[in-house]
Amino acid sequence: MRKRPRSRRPWYVIAIALVLAFLGWYAGGDFRLEDLIAQDLPDSSAQQAAAPLQAEGETLVYYLDVGQGDSELIQLSNGKNILIDAGTRSTAEELVSYLQNLGVQKIDYLIATHPHEDHIGGMTDVVQNFDIGSIYMPKIADSQIPTTKVYENLLTAIDEKGLSITAAQAGSVIFEEAGARMEILAPNSQEYGDLNSYSIVTKLTVGEKAFLFTGDAEADSEEEMLDLGYSVDADVLKLGHHGSSTSNSMAFLEAVSPQAAIVSCGAGNDYGHPHQEVMDRLAQLNVTVYRTDTQGTVLARCDGSSITFETDLPSVGGEQ
Repeated sequence: MRKRPRSRRPWYVIAIALVLAFLGWYAGGDFRLEDLIAQDLPDSSAQQAAAPLQAEGETLVYYLDVGQGDSELIQLSNGKNILIDAGTRSTAEELVSYLQNLGVQKIDYLIATHPHEDHIGGMTDVVQNFDIGSIYMPKIADSQIPTTKVYENLLTAIDEKGLSITAAQAGSVIFEEAGARMEILAPNSQEYGDLNSYSIVTKLTVGEKAFLFTGDAEADSEEEMLDLGYSVDADVLKLGHHGSSTSNSMAFLEAVSPQAAIVSCGAGNDYGHPHQEVMDRLAQLNVTVYRTDTQGTVLARCDGSSITFETDLPSVGGEQ
C-alpha cells in the first residue's frame, strides 16, 4: 500500500480546491459545471491500513476490443459493474449493445481516465443508455481543458441526467465490497505537459490477486507513483497508452512485475502500437502478452487466488 505521508492538508483546503477545480473544467455552454460537483466525496483512503480481502465468488475483467481505443468492464461477484473508459465515437453504439448483451443494466462506477476521444468517445452513449452510479474524472489544468465536442457532449449528458462528477484523488478508495477493492493511484500532480499524464490509474485487488489499469499515463506519472511509494505490483497490467514507449518504462514494469500484460490497440494502427521497445521489455521480464488487435476481447476470470484468460471473444465493433 502507499506509504502514509507525514502530513495532510486540512479537509477544508481540499474542499475549496475541488470546487475551484470543477469551476475551471468547462467554460461556456448551456449550464454551469458547478452543478455537476459531487456533494459527498469518498472518505475512505488507500493510505489507511487495509485488511486482507477474501474473494467472494468470481470477478470478471473484460478488456474490450474497441479498435484503437480503451475500454475495460469489470463485473464483481455481487453483480456490480465498473466501466473504465468507453472507446471511440465509432464504436459507441456497438459498445452499448455489447454491454447490454452481457446483462449490464447499471454502471455502478464509471471512470473516464482522461478526456481523449479514444477513451471517452463512447461514454456519452453509455451515460444516456444505462443507469449510472458514481462518475470519476481527473481534474485538468485550466490551460489544457478540452474544447472538443466529444468532451462537451459528455458533460452535457451527465448534467441532463442529474449526475455529479467526483474528481479523482490519488490515495482514495473507490469501493471495497464483494472481496474486492479499487483504489486510485494517479494522477498525483496538478498540471502536466501532456493530457495523457492526467490519466486516472486504478488498482483492483480481488482476494490475493491484483489488476492495474493505467489509461494513457505517461512515464512522468509512472515515476511519480514510484516516488510516492505506491504499491503498484499487480498480476495483470493494462499497458499504458496502448503499449507506447512514452509509457511503460522499464522501472515501472519492474515495479509492477506483472504475470500478464494487456495491449488495447487497433490492428495496423497509424501509431505503431504497441511499440517494439515495450514488447522487448516485456519479453525480458517474461511477461505473457495479450493483444486486442490480434486476439479480440480478452476476458480475465479471477476467483481471488488464480486468474485464467479467455481470448478471441467478439470485438465490440467498428474499425480495427
